[in-house]
Amino acid sequence: MLSDRLRFSDIRRTSTFRLTVMLSLVFIIGMVALLGSIYGMTARELTARSDRILRQEAARLLTVPPDQLPAQITDEVARNLHGLNYVALISSDGEQVVGNLRAHGDLPHDHPIDIEGHGRRGPLRLLAVGTPAGETILLGRDISQIRDLREHLLQIVVATGLVMTIGMLLAAVALSLKPLRRVRDLQRASREIAGGRLDRRMPIAGQHDELDQFAATVNVMVEDVGRVISQVKGVTDAIAHDLRTPLTRVRAHLYRAQFLPDVPTNFSALAEKAVTDLDIVLARFAALLRISEIEASARRSGFASVDLSHLVENVFDLYEPLAEEQGVTMRLEESALAVVEADDKLLFEAFSNLVDNAIKFARSAVSIAVSQDSGAVVIDVRDDGPGIAPDERDAVLRRFHRGAHASGLPGSGLGLSVVAAIVHLHGFALSLEDATPGLLARIRIPK
Repeated sequence: MLSDRLRFSDIRRTSTFRLTVMLSLVFIIGMVALLGSIYGMTARELTARSDRILRQEAARLLTVPPDQLPAQITDEVARNLHGLNYVALISSDGEQVVGNLRAHGDLPHDHPIDIEGHGRRGPLRLLAVGTPAGETILLGRDISQIRDLREHLLQIVVATGLVMTIGMLLAAVALSLKPLRRVRDLQRASREIAGGRLDRRMPIAGQHDELDQFAATVNVMVEDVGRVISQVKGVTDAIAHDLRTPLTRVRAHLYRAQFLPDVPTNFSALAEKAVTDLDIVLARFAALLRISEIEASARRSGFASVDLSHLVENVFDLYEPLAEEQGVTMRLEESALAVVEADDKLLFEAFSNLVDNAIKFARSAVSIAVSQDSGAVVIDVRDDGPGIAPDERDAVLRRFHRGAHASGLPGSGLGLSVVAAIVHLHGFALSLEDATPGLLARIRIPK
């Protein structure tokens, strides 16, 4: 049975959720790609700007005569009020001649590189150029602000991606909730229709979408099926009801005829066989009318709290003498305490039919048990007979169908149909399983 609580695993399987996620992913990828492009172009442009400034300064210093270069560099360092630019002159043997920069190993000439700062000095963009005199001019520019701007842009890209992803999931869930609730309503209605309520209809939300179109189509189909079934059942019930009275009269006349004076012995024997056959026919008509009454839910007013253990004990006491007469050992397993809302008379009839069927086919033993399984109550009736083939287990629940091993045994083929109708009325589940050997008839009552 479906729970009314919607789980995320149910939501994420909906087509609305998947479509929303797919379209949102396309949008998010586009946005992240756009922001990433902006970040890349900004970082590249800021770095190129620093490189242009360094190359311009280097070109200007290379025009200064070698004898005036140290003084020029000293003036440049003095004018660096903001601390953004750094410059130094390195001799050919690697010693600093003048300036506020020190050599950092073998630096490639005419190729700007980044070096990490230390102390109060931030990260630098460093350019080394050679002079005609064999010396090296080092030019550096503080890129702390550029680094900060790049980090902020990167944070914006990541944060935007995360926020949009979360928003996408929330939107997908929100858009999926209403269609999923409507599907749950359709499933609930379909279960009731499958349970025999052919007057039930699929709910239509009035949105004229595909779900409403599907519900309208199913409603038309259910109405047609219900009308056909009602006509067929009406004919069957009418035949059973109309023929029961005249057949009962015929039976009564034949029965009395057996005891009339001067009745030939042969006639009396034939009349007795005819009475027996009429009893079988009348029993089948009674069973048909009984099934129709149960399927019409005419007995729901009799529902009350029923002690299943006590009810099963009564069935056991009733059928134990019959089992002994047939040479079958009946055993009542230790029963769990179980109280359910049901019609005790109908349940008694269902259990009786199952036990009677088990005794009829058992070789030597029949057992009855009431147990608890994951919160559900389970009633098992087990025999050691020939059992029922798996491909026949659904068929034997239909009217008049008799199994392959029932040809030589009395019966009308309606006993399990009555059980199925009673179980359906209560909302329980009936299953026929292999008892290895024999048959296990199980009624499962959900929590």
